[in-house]
Amino acid sequence: MHKAINNIVLIGMMGTGKSTVGALLAVETGMKMVDLDEQIVQEAGLSIPEIFAIKGEAYFRDLESLLLSRVLSKSGIVLSTGGGAVLREANRQTMLAGGRVFALQATAEEIIARVGEDPNRPLLAGDAGQRIRTLLDERKQAYDFAHYAIDTTGKDAAHVAAEILTHYRG
Repeated sequence: MHKAINNIVLIGMMGTGKSTVGALLAVETGMKMVDLDEQIVQEAGLSIPEIFAIKGEAYFRDLESLLLSRVLSKSGIVLSTGGGAVLREANRQTMLAGGRVFALQATAEEIIARVGEDPNRPLLAGDAGQRIRTLLDERKQAYDFAHYAIDTTGKDAAHVAAEILTHYRG
């Protein structure tokens, strides 16, 4: 018996609004909000910058894949993923099988304004603006597998959440 897919999976670059919009969606739907990065921090007992520094990115990505599968094996979840969770094909398949996938997008300028000064983002070390532009370029096709793409540039989280629910509820 195939279980009904009733999870909402939010993907996209850092700073596109996944956590903020996810929290609103959870309230609106009565579903449980899960932030995958927070799950990783709890499981590892280290902050994300510490995981990258002490254990390395490969360890982080392996833990991310494990927890992604664990979370999406349940129903009634709004899942906010880290920006790089889509880099592994297995993760993309897990997301598609586990819920309706929404890719949140924003311009480089919008992302820089939102997260450019955030010290908890190890991939932005150095020139954050340049790193964001590079990551956007490197990952421009990485989010194409999503069921829907939503541009969050210049929109407040409530508007984005309403747009997602319109698609989700069909």
